[in-house]
Amino acid sequence: MDLTLGIFVVLAAVVIFAIAAGAIGREAHRLDAIAPRAVYTVDEAVDFVADRIPERSQARLTPAEVESLLIAHINWLHAQGLAPDRVIDQRQNIDATLIVSDEALIAHLMVVAADTGIELLDDVDIVEVVDAHLSYFDAIGAVGPTAPPDDVI
Repeated sequence: MDLTLGIFVVLAAVVIFAIAAGAIGREAHRLDAIAPRAVYTVDEAVDFVADRIPERSQARLTPAEVESLLIAHINWLHAQGLAPDRVIDQRQNIDATLIVSDEALIAHLMVVAADTGIELLDDVDIVEVVDAHLSYFDAIGAVGPTAPPDDVI
């Protein structure tokens, strides 16, 4: 009787382990196919960028101007297809190569700055804002790894 009970206990443990391993494996596979959740908050982004741009740029740009540039940057990314409307539990479906040039972005932001009345004494301010903004994206996990050079050529 004790041997039969021992066999049933071992068999039950093996079955429970198999069920748990299958459930964990299925969930891990499902979560791997879903884009990670990156939460972008405008106020947090403005604070992050304003703290990281050099002092000379901080002296020339107000937080409201930084916010205007960040919103213009996000809108430009959306127009390029890089900031989808709905990203919660969206599968990673990048099927085409998209190359975005820094020069096009900087030119766009210079036009936005001129249109919104942001007086730029030095064009490098926009470059500093963009670099800090990209660092914010990286900090919140909104960007993936950089493509190797042979993938983009």
